Amino acid sequence: MSLSLKGKRGLVLGIANRHSIAYGCAKVMAEMGAELCITYLNEKSKPYVEPLAEELGAKLLLPCDVSVDGELEAVFHEMEKQWGTLDFAIHSIAWSPLEELHGRLVDSSSAGFSKAMDISCHSFVRMAKQCQRLMPDGGTLLTMSYEGAEKVVDHYNLMGPIKSALDSCARYLASELGEQQIRVHSISPGPMPTRAASGIDHFDELMEDATSRSPLHRLGTLEDIGSLAAFLVSDLAKTQTGNRIFVDAGRHLIG
Repeated sequence: MSLSLKGKRGLVLGIANRHSIAYGCAKVMAEMGAELCITYLNEKSKPYVEPLAEELGAKLLLPCDVSVDGELEAVFHEMEKQWGTLDFAIHSIAWSPLEELHGRLVDSSSAGFSKAMDISCHSFVRMAKQCQRLMPDGGTLLTMSYEGAEKVVDHYNLMGPIKSALDSCARYLASELGEQQIRVHSISPGPMPTRAASGIDHFDELMEDATSRSPLHRLGTLEDIGSLAAFLVSDLAKTQTGNRIFVDAGRHLIG
């Protein structure tokens, strides 16, 4: 059995530009034959995402700000109208107020913490709920984690506990949705120069440390992450669910 996504249809949330992890996943999956629905955050971001959607041959390009009531649901209603069913969905969204991200966790505000948790974590749960009715014969849900979910990483601050919650949600969803043959995984790349990562203090130092201390002495690439994502949504991984999988050249092994 070869690795092919022909005949599969999927949603990709979180493309901001061609440096996005979500774009890396979408690119590999499109090359393997998948039909894609791609979203953009708002009208300001659309000019950056639309050319990428055209390049990838995306069948659907829709607005989706998960913090706006009804927008995520509208995406699923349109996919249901156009496609009827869905085979996979990729959640690659993370956000925090900068003042919260740059400060100590102990100083975080309730409002800032709650909004970051809702956008970065609970939106994955809401996505899973929407996927249920479009995956009557099963499917795959993926989200993006980070090493800071299980270890203290300097300057990751507020996002550490949020990514930890996201990992836990993925495990619980894998258990709850297994009867419907919906598989759920979190992927944990190492530090990468994405737009979301640019808000983390001293991020260049974090990438240098990861390169020097990882056993393979390199960083993961967008293609590396996309290739793993493609495998996980393919029929080759039909008995795998509930995993947290690293794509970080082994950096997580080193304390």
